[in-house]
Amino acid sequence: MSIAPFVRRRSAGAALAALLLATVAALTPGARADAGAPPVDATGAPLPSLAPVVKRASPAVVNIATRGTVAERGQRNPLLEDPFFRRFFDVPEQGPRQRQFQSAGSGVVVDAKQGLIVTNAHVVENATEITVTTIDGRDFKATVVGADAAADVAVVKVKDAKLAEIPLGDSSKTEVGDFVLAIGNPFGLQHTVTYGIISALGRSGINPDGYEDFIQTDASINPGNSGGALVNLRGELIGINSAILSRSGGNIGIGFAIPSNMVRSIMDQLVKYGEVKRGLLGVNILTLTPDLADNLGAKDLQGALVQQVVEGSAADKAGIKAGDVITSVNGSAVKSAAELRNRIGLMRVGENVDVGVFRDGKSRHLTALVTAKGSAGGATEDAAAGELHRALEGADLADAPGGGAVVRSIEPGSPASQTQLRPNDVITTVNRKAIANVKELRAASKDQTTLLLTVKRGDTTLIVALR
Repeated sequence: MSIAPFVRRRSAGAALAALLLATVAALTPGARADAGAPPVDATGAPLPSLAPVVKRASPAVVNIATRGTVAERGQRNPLLEDPFFRRFFDVPEQGPRQRQFQSAGSGVVVDAKQGLIVTNAHVVENATEITVTTIDGRDFKATVVGADAAADVAVVKVKDAKLAEIPLGDSSKTEVGDFVLAIGNPFGLQHTVTYGIISALGRSGINPDGYEDFIQTDASINPGNSGGALVNLRGELIGINSAILSRSGGNIGIGFAIPSNMVRSIMDQLVKYGEVKRGLLGVNILTLTPDLADNLGAKDLQGALVQQVVEGSAADKAGIKAGDVITSVNGSAVKSAAELRNRIGLMRVGENVDVGVFRDGKSRHLTALVTAKGSAGGATEDAAAGELHRALEGADLADAPGGGAVVRSIEPGSPASQTQLRPNDVITTVNRKAIANVKELRAASKDQTTLLLTVKRGDTTLIVALR
């Protein structure tokens, strides 16, 4: 149900009344017997109520309690982080302080037969013990099947549990103005239901390093709602509640949910691989500005300008060239470099994608086969030379023309993104040994716990320590 058709023609009160009456009609025993019968007054006439939807969806929403240990780090001299400095001055090892924690969130059962529950990655982060509590008070121990921090989605599993599941809806069919319910466990108040509308679609930029395509809603979402269900009036899951925008920490009517279609794609990969294999085109891009569009002779053009195409990549094989402007993916417009990165990064590896490009004053369509980092024809060279050091995972490396290894890009949320390395850095030595290419970098870092890299950044040389 939606107020979208009414928002330009009716007051909010009239729209709500019309919606509730329509909801009653849709949920009558003859129309949706599986959702339960609506309440009636003394005369037998149906009363407007969302209770049938709540009764259908609530049993699939669970409480997730976690316990674990995190490293607690205070202000320390950066020199003390350098193992070579500590060794030279005989500074004793100072391990990170450990702190016990316990927290609570929500989850949604999406496959009762297999015991699969979807939640947020941050809900189960660093957890060593996970307890799932159902609406009828039963407790089950759960294990993490996989988690993707970049999209903030995780899948946990319970065994030998009789659970109720919720059907996954098609989030691509949602509209601004649709009514939704948020079900979760805010502030420890189990199975709380709030309602509102979809305020906006396609929100991103909340976490610059994340893969985001949020549904924005004004349904109240508070701490503890994370991982809970955003449900339409058919009782279908259309989103996993993930974040709020607030200066105080409480709800102000701006909440964000991960669309169910994105959840489905990520869940499938987590169950199959235990991780998400990010799709890659193999291009360096920037957002097309109005000034750049004028230079291309297309004043109103929007998209991502291709600066470089990686040789042998999916983009190269599809015929994409430096100077092209990518304007659409599978028929949907692309307005920025970040939007293109999100679209491709959330696609499955091996999927064919229709890429709309603007070149030499004309629009055309090309077909690319999405690849993964490290796959054949992808963007990682010399894969056979050995695995990279763990701290370099997520860095796209290539042989530098003057010797060394150049960092072409760094995948957001990867271990490499947590280091001091930046795109276009050139690594010239590893543990004081000069390297000529990526192959020698891999060989020099093999079986090393700590790396001390010499890095050229423009006209500056710096030392980067990795563990």
